[in-house]
Amino acid sequence: MNASTPEPAKPVSGRREATRRKLFEAAVTLISEQGYGATTVDEIAERAGVAKGTVYYNFGGKNELYAALMEWGVTRLADTLREAVPAAGQDVGPREALAEVLRSGVVFISAHEALARLLMAEAWRTNQSWYATVRQIRTEAIGVITGQLDAMVERGLTRPDLDTSLAGSALFGMVVTVALDWRTLQPERPVEEIHTTLAHMADGLIGSPASPQ
Repeated sequence: MNASTPEPAKPVSGRREATRRKLFEAAVTLISEQGYGATTVDEIAERAGVAKGTVYYNFGGKNELYAALMEWGVTRLADTLREAVPAAGQDVGPREALAEVLRSGVVFISAHEALARLLMAEAWRTNQSWYATVRQIRTEAIGVITGQLDAMVERGLTRPDLDTSLAGSALFGMVVTVALDWRTLQPERPVEEIHTTLAHMADGLIGSPASPQ
């Protein structure tokens, strides 16, 4: 190979992404079962069915893997919430649109319980290297809800003094807590019943419209 010959191409990104996902899923399962401190790189690699060196090749170490895992989890949740926002032109009122966003969060958490528990248990530990995940949750996931509230305020559809930033956090917390409580203690209840209750709670939080819709 002469000096002008280009270097061999790196492995296909899709294949590497599949490996990273396997590691993420293995880490989520193990950490939800035994905690972050008790989970080793060896165990994560074994559960994922890959060599230990694969973890270091993709992330550098356990802390880096965990930070990437948290970012991956928040991004998936935020994308789910964003996809639930009605497209422009759809005949959906602001309150109904917000209710759909909240419902999508419940459905996501019911399908990814271990990931949701992990995000809530670990993300707010500000002394950890993944502190940035807290800001990501606020910017991406909570931001979707806050955006819906901002749109309602602009149209005079909430009480005038509504703090949309705080209300967005409150609604996000309600979604996570109610969804996990449902899946853990009341799994026999239909999702629509949970959704309806959340919608009523949201209505109470944001207040009555200042003017008719």
